[in-house]
Amino acid sequence: MQEYKTKQKEILLECLTENKNMHMTAAEISSNLREKGHTLGMSTVYRQLDKLVASGLVRKYIIDENSSACYQYIGTSGECTEHFHLKCNVCGKLIHTDCSLMKKISEHMKESHGFIVDSTKTLLYGVCRDCAEKD
Repeated sequence: MQEYKTKQKEILLECLTENKNMHMTAAEISSNLREKGHTLGMSTVYRQLDKLVASGLVRKYIIDENSSACYQYIGTSGECTEHFHLKCNVCGKLIHTDCSLMKKISEHMKESHGFIVDSTKTLLYGVCRDCAEKD
C-alpha cells in the first residue's frame, strides 16, 4: 500500500516539475494527469498536494476567497523565496523576477511605511512579452 502512495506522489511531482513555471489549480493538475493516462482522484490529488506543501517542495497560493488555490513546484533549492512573481493573464505563465527596482520598492515599503513585503507571496498580474507580441 505504501508503494502505491509513493507512485501517486511521484506522478504528481512529475506533473508539477514539468510545469514549474506555472501556477496550477488542483483541477488543472488532475486534467494534466488524465491527459497522460493517470487516473488519480481529486481527493488523492489534494491529499498529495497537502503533503508536498507541508514538505516544502510545493508552494500553495491563495489569491482570494473566490478563486481556487494554485500550486507550484519550488523544490528544495529555495530558489523561489527572494524575488517577485509576475503572472500572465493570457497564458498563465509565471515569471520569477529578480529586479533591483522591485527590491528598492520592498526596501522603501519597510523604511518609509514600516511594512515588510513578503516577496514569496507577492504576485503582479499583467500580460507577458510573448502574449503582448501576439496581439
